[in-house]
Amino acid sequence: MTEFAFSCVSVRADRFAAGPTLVFRLRITASDDAQVHALALRCQIRIEPARRGYGPSEAEGLSDLFGERSRWGSTLNPLQFTQVSVMVPSFTGETETDVVVPCTYDMEVAGTRYLSALVDGEVPLLMLFSGTAFTGAGGFHVEPVPWDREAAFRMPVAAWREAIEQHFPGCGWIRLDREALDALLAFRSRRALPSWEATVAALLEAESATVPCAEGTAP
Repeated sequence: MTEFAFSCVSVRADRFAAGPTLVFRLRITASDDAQVHALALRCQIRIEPARRGYGPSEAEGLSDLFGERSRWGSTLNPLQFTQVSVMVPSFTGETETDVVVPCTYDMEVAGTRYLSALVDGEVPLLMLFSGTAFTGAGGFHVEPVPWDREAAFRMPVAAWREAIEQHFPGCGWIRLDREALDALLAFRSRRALPSWEATVAALLEAESATVPCAEGTAP
């Protein structure tokens, strides 16, 4: 049976994609220089937050995911980033291929909330592989790629930010249900506000005006 080893050697933001996209460069090695006719891979990518440190501002941004820092010993659990399929063409012994990963800026997704809270440094990822290999020098064999195949990789935060900024420069994104959106639109219309940014700013200003000042401070 052919043994496969995987390693991720680099990542880049795809400048020409229709949406935010990361391209991971994957190196695949087949044991004994085996001939591989094709490799149908499934790749699951997880974020492993316990494998890096966090500054004060990052810790504050991550509090809705993991709670207070004092609880992080039990709450820094892996997060699902994505799962993609990859078709690798014929090779003998070793090859490199691209793993194309579309990214979302939906802040309801835990992985996106985690990444957006990071200031700099690296994101600890674990790539898990499975699938089917079609091998054989003098024939044709079908072999499984077991789930225990994996590769650790530390992705620069800058790569993810570059992918997002190409399509959402200086912007964020939130999802609202239809009822909330209709109410927000009605509020905007009543106030004749020129944009959604102005609408949210008006709501925040109104909310801050109703919050009582702390004792001993000026309003």
